[in-house]
Amino acid sequence: MTVMEAGITPAGEGVDGVVWSILGQTYKPKQESESCFTFETLFPHGTFVPTHIHAAQDEFIYMLEGTFDLVLDGRKAQAVTGDLIHMPMGIPHGIFNNSGKDVKALFWVSPARSLRQLFEKIHNVADPAEVVRLAAQYEVEFLPPP
Repeated sequence: MTVMEAGITPAGEGVDGVVWSILGQTYKPKQESESCFTFETLFPHGTFVPTHIHAAQDEFIYMLEGTFDLVLDGRKAQAVTGDLIHMPMGIPHGIFNNSGKDVKALFWVSPARSLRQLFEKIHNVADPAEVVRLAAQYEVEFLPPP
């Protein structure tokens, strides 16, 4: 697994220029090591990540710009610019941009596990059912709609 190196990932860029398009959202890896994987996101209005579980990772979101509607362990919540969202491993959570504007956020998971590999697999995959199928192979379980 990757050992973190000292350095700077420039603003607006992903490590090594990597940018993933995932179901209408943009993801840019900012840092990866065995202990943590960090990525910057852009969620256009109307995009979302349905309720899912990371069984072996804690996940965090720092809100850079905008408002997310969330489902956290079955409860509705809302996060705005400057908020930190924390989602312990095993807790169902969903992320929705219903704000009418783009949302920019910095996500990270700990430990890194295989989330980067999942993003590489689902980059430019247009079929949500295929994304769900692939996610299950990388320790992310999507739950059926309520």
